[in-house]
Amino acid sequence: MARHTLSSMEREIPQSVLQRLGIASPRPAQREAFSALSAGRDVLVVLPTGGGKSLCYQLPAACGLSPAIVVSPLIALMKDQVDALRRRGVAAARLAGSAAPPERDRVWSQFESGELALLYVAPEALTSRRTLARLAAVAPRYLAVDEAHCISEWGESFRPAYLALGAVRRALGDPPTIALTATATPRTRRDIARRLALRDPVTILGGFDRPNLQLTAIQVASEDARRQGLARALSVNAGPTVIYAPTRRETERWAGACRRQGIAAAAYHAGLPDRERSTIQDDFLADRLSIIVATTAFGMGVDKPDVRRVLHTVPPRSLEAYYQEAGRGGRDGAPAECL
Repeated sequence: MARHTLSSMEREIPQSVLQRLGIASPRPAQREAFSALSAGRDVLVVLPTGGGKSLCYQLPAACGLSPAIVVSPLIALMKDQVDALRRRGVAAARLAGSAAPPERDRVWSQFESGELALLYVAPEALTSRRTLARLAAVAPRYLAVDEAHCISEWGESFRPAYLALGAVRRALGDPPTIALTATATPRTRRDIARRLALRDPVTILGGFDRPNLQLTAIQVASEDARRQGLARALSVNAGPTVIYAPTRRETERWAGACRRQGIAAAAYHAGLPDRERSTIQDDFLADRLSIIVATTAFGMGVDKPDVRRVLHTVPPRSLEAYYQEAGRGGRDGAPAECL
C-alpha cells in the first residue's frame, strides 16, 4: 500500500536493464520507488524481508541514475550484493574497512572516475571528514540508507553511527534519499524521516505476512534439553540452514556440535579473518556448506534466497527482531521452517 500516487512521475525502465538484473518486471513497490527517485523525491520504504527492498535502490542506478551511495550496516550483505551486481554487469563496489590499501585505492579510483553505479559503505566510514569530502566531490545522484530503523532510538538494532547520517546527507549536497527497512512502527517511521530530514517522502508500505514461513517455538527447561532439541531438528536434512546464536563463542560452540553430528557447519561472525569469513559465505551461497551458525549482525546479512530453515538457539530481543531474523528463510517463496 502506498501513500502517494505517482502516475505523473512514471519513468520507463529499459527492458535490457531488467533482463540484466534477471527480472521480467519490477514489483509495484520497486517501480514506485524508481519513479520517485527519478523525479528527485525522497522515499521511505517499509517492505518485509524478501519483499524486494534491494532492487528499490539498485534499479535507478542500473538505469543510469548514478553514482549512488548505499549505506548498510551489514558487511555480509554488502559483499553478497556487490558480487551479485558485478555478475549481472552492474558496476558496484564497497569500501570495506578491512580491505588492504591497494584495494581501497582501486575502489576510490573507480568511484571518482565515474566507473561505478553503486558504492556501498558502512555508516562508521562516513564519520571521516576526508571520506565525506571525496564522496561529495563526485556529487552522488542519490543516497540509499538500508536498515534505516538503525537510526531510530525506537527501532530495533539502534546503531549510533546512523545518527550522523542527517549531517552526512547535508555534506553530500542533500541528494534525494531513499530509506529502507523491513519493519517500522509509525513512531519509528516518523523518527527515520525526521533524523534524515526527508522532504515529504513518498512512503511505500508493504504487507508483512509471509505465509510460506512456518513459525514454531519449543520450550526447554535446561541447556541439555536445548542441545537435544537442536540435535533433533538437525537430524532431518532440510536444506540450507541459518542458526542464530547470541555471541561469537556460542556460534563456535554450536557449529562444533553440528560437526560432531557429521553435519557440515561453520561459525560466521565478526571475529573471523576477512578471507575466512568470505570463504564461508561463498561456500554457503554455493551449497558447498549446508549450515552457518551466525551472530545476528552476520546472519542478517546472508542474501541467500533458498534458506529452508532458520533456527534460534535463544529467544531474540523482541518479536520485531525475530521477524526480521526469521525472514531470512524462504525468500524464494518456497516453504521454510523457523524454529
